[in-house]
Amino acid sequence: MADSHTALRSMHDLGLAAWFGGSLMGAFGVNGAAARIGDPTQRLPVASAGWSRWTPVNAAAIGAHLAGAVGELVTESPRMAAQAGVGRASTLKTALTISALAVTGYSRLLGMRLAKSGAPSVQGVTEPNPQTPANVAANQRKLRMLQWAVPALTGALIVVTAHLGEQQKPGQVLRGMLGRANGLMNGSMAMGRNAGRIAAVKAVRRQMAMSGR
Repeated sequence: MADSHTALRSMHDLGLAAWFGGSLMGAFGVNGAAARIGDPTQRLPVASAGWSRWTPVNAAAIGAHLAGAVGELVTESPRMAAQAGVGRASTLKTALTISALAVTGYSRLLGMRLAKSGAPSVQGVTEPNPQTPANVAANQRKLRMLQWAVPALTGALIVVTAHLGEQQKPGQVLRGMLGRANGLMNGSMAMGRNAGRIAAVKAVRRQMAMSGR
C-alpha cells in the first residue's frame, strides 16, 4: 500500500512539475528567443516548431499528474471525510486543475492556429506588428494573456498541494479530526434544538385548535 501511494504521489508531483516548468520556460524561453530572430517572418514558425516538440511531453506530464491526482483522491477519501479542512482544499485543487486544463487546451488551440497561418511578419510570438494579418494578430493577443495563466494556475496547484501535504502531519490530522467531531456534535445539538422548537410549536398549535372548538 505504501509503495502504491508513493508511485501515485510521484506521478502527481513529477507531472505537475513538468506542466508548470514547461509552460513557464515556453513563455520566457521559446517565445522570448523566437522574438529575437532577425527575420520577422520566421519568428512564428520557429516558436511553433518548439512548442510542437514539447506538446507530446506536456501531454504525458499532464496525464501522469491526473492519474496520480485521481489515485490520491481515492486513497485519501477516508481522511477527507474525517478531517476538517481537507475537503475544502481538495475542492479548490480540483477547480484549479480543471481551469489549468481548459487554459492549456485553449492555448494549444491558438498555437496551432498560429502555426497554420504560415510565416506572417510579427513583432514577437504574441505581439503583432503593423504588417501582421488581422486574424493572426487577434490570436496573438489572446495567447499573450493565456501564456501566463497556465504557469499561474499550475503554480497555485503546487501551493495547494503543499498545503494538503501539511494537513497530513499527525498534529494537523488530530486537530482536523477534533474539529470535524466538534462540528458534527454542534450540528446534532442544533438539529435537536430545532426539532424541539418545531415540536413545541406544533403542540401549541394543536392546543389552540382544540381550544377553538
